[in-house]
Amino acid sequence: MYVEFSFGRTPALRGANLAVEAGEIFAIMGPSGSGKSTLLHCLAGILVPGSGEIRFGGARIDSMSETQRSLLRRERFGFVFQFGQLVPELTAVENVALPLLLNGVRRAQALRSAHGWFERLGLEGLQSRRSGELSGGQAQRVALARGLVAEPEILFADEPTGALDSLTGEHVMELLVSTAREQGTTVVLVTHEPRVAAYADREAMVRDGRVTAPQRIPS
Repeated sequence: MYVEFSFGRTPALRGANLAVEAGEIFAIMGPSGSGKSTLLHCLAGILVPGSGEIRFGGARIDSMSETQRSLLRRERFGFVFQFGQLVPELTAVENVALPLLLNGVRRAQALRSAHGWFERLGLEGLQSRRSGELSGGQAQRVALARGLVAEPEILFADEPTGALDSLTGEHVMELLVSTAREQGTTVVLVTHEPRVAAYADREAMVRDGRVTAPQRIPS
């Protein structure tokens, strides 16, 4: 991909050029306001670049209609955001089942699949709680389960530990990476924290909208 993107007259990406390999954990690093979240949103088809192209599976995401991009995000992508963004009116298990329900899976089947994630992520007994009844770490693990329940080809994670203390953040990252590797899911991770980026296979740095060549992270 190679993209440029501006908010009005303010450039946010100035020629980002990178490729993410299938099955890898790829970290996009940079300080606040550097353009790293904008880059993730372009990769995920949430934003359309002003120029350049983004390819996924041989097709150009940037030239798709909004309906096509929405379908792609729903069926083949998963998302985890900094504050979880759980639906407060739904229980934890209903939040996890939501991507399946949106994809037309029957409710009983979707809830069965969602229930399986609670033991897997150490959330037993929390299925009926709503987001306001969960700790930050619990809510983020529910959000992680929601992002992975449909076994997406790519999981986009935007500062998934940014609202957590360091110990809880490490636990969430260990779960994210181990589960993604188990499923063969590619992860594109945005973070400003080196300790979080250390979980990735490769990383690229974004500064003032410019992206450095990706570097492999020493094991």
